[in-house]
Amino acid sequence: MMNYTESEIMEYIEEEDAKFIRLAFRDAFGAQKNISVMPSEIHKAFKEGIAINAKSIRGFDTSEEATLYLKPDPATLSVLPWRPDSGRVLRMFCDVCKADGTPFEADTRNILKDAVAAAEKAGIEFKFGSEMEFYLFKTDDEANPTKIPYDEAGYMDIAPLDRGENIRREICLTIEEMGLTPERSHHERGPGQNEIDFHYGKPLKAADQITTFKMVVATVADRNGLYADFSPMPLSDKPGNGYHINIFAKDSEGNDVVKQAAAGIMAKIKDITIFLNPTDASYNRLGNSTAPDKINWSKTGGSELMYIDDINGKTRAELRSPDAHSNPYLAYALLIYAGLYGIENKLSLPEEVTDDSGLLPKSRREAMKMAAGSDFIKGILPKAIIDKYIS
Repeated sequence: MMNYTESEIMEYIEEEDAKFIRLAFRDAFGAQKNISVMPSEIHKAFKEGIAINAKSIRGFDTSEEATLYLKPDPATLSVLPWRPDSGRVLRMFCDVCKADGTPFEADTRNILKDAVAAAEKAGIEFKFGSEMEFYLFKTDDEANPTKIPYDEAGYMDIAPLDRGENIRREICLTIEEMGLTPERSHHERGPGQNEIDFHYGKPLKAADQITTFKMVVATVADRNGLYADFSPMPLSDKPGNGYHINIFAKDSEGNDVVKQAAAGIMAKIKDITIFLNPTDASYNRLGNSTAPDKINWSKTGGSELMYIDDINGKTRAELRSPDAHSNPYLAYALLIYAGLYGIENKLSLPEEVTDDSGLLPKSRREAMKMAAGSDFIKGILPKAIIDKYIS
């Protein structure tokens, strides 16, 4: 995406006949929020920010600031393709600021920016790719979601058994119109379960991409009379939905440091699990089907926490425990800091698979306890965010 100037954005608004601009941001748990403004307000948005009520947003409500301000990031400008061609709607992601223009410490997009800056200072570049699963369910006559899957297909089945093929195509084409490029898509193991994957990208763009993706999936599903469910265990007797994160890392000399980063993530995984798996249902998924419950890794792929492979001299680590109820901005920030811990301490991966591998937290309560007692977490996240996740 281009880093437009304010004047270029104003020209774009005029050319596209845009009548509304959605200024989007996220609460502490990654749920997208937005406020719509008219084109006449864009200059004010860039200069001063658009005021929002902080006390009504999860994670912002304990702040001393009653009012916070949204400042749009020009690099995230996109058109919402499903809106009318005449009087189009644009969308920009925003940073959340205080009245004096300084970043709001509990804005998770800002937390990720700080993590990227810490990595750059250490001479390390991280990139992330995503593999996200979701179910498509039928809706009833009043458009309320049911638990009836859209199809009964299985892993990588094709039409007509796979009825989600056209929905995935529409999702991918819509995402492309918004300037993003999905890598591949297919039917997953569960009935009505689908997966769409993205190439790796810089952390901030990758997190923005996931936020856009979830919005597009929900919108396209709704337009087709369906409901998209990203929850960890939509059906208690079927595979859960994972949010697998592919991790790449290199130092300033171009050396691959992914394995050291992976070792750091494994060392800190118990501390960060509540942020990767924030709901009670998250722990019903872990250990179910192929979702991991042990702190282990392998080169073969299966039910391990991390799958690590080497292709053409490039190492990829795939973290398989997170689910889509996590906030991608927090997830990537914590993975950067944990990865830096492994790199700076030159950690090595443990044995590939062992019978006595440590276990991931078995419940939300246990994960909360691990985070609450972690100096690692306290040194990274503001108290307002920690309190929201461990209360």
